[in-house]
Amino acid sequence: MAALTENSACLLSTTTGVDMKTAASTTLYTVPAGKTLVIHHVIVRSNSASLAGGTSYSFTAWRQAVDLSGMTTTTGFRELNTTDNTTFVMNVAATAVQITVTTGSTGAATATIQLYGSLF
Repeated sequence: MAALTENSACLLSTTTGVDMKTAASTTLYTVPAGKTLVIHHVIVRSNSASLAGGTSYSFTAWRQAVDLSGMTTTTGFRELNTTDNTTFVMNVAATAVQITVTTGSTGAATATIQLYGSLF
């Protein structure tokens, strides 16, 4: 019987303490050997401070230049979905799926990021 990750869109990773200010990349998930990943959505939550100024965050082979600057309170979350009529590249085995901060928050802040997808 195939694993749940191959029969549904499910939570593949939860990464806490992601630096949302510094221009850098953080690995969220590495695609297992022999598998290909289709990302369904990402949830950004539990930010430690305002993400004001954070206008450009990108995800490996998926959404680019995501603006999270409206996350100014620490009690909400954002669900990022695929965009209609956009073709995304599938992440193949051993690919490190990362969030890359290009223009991060003005002040120091971290967040928890959950990656949902399916493997085949």
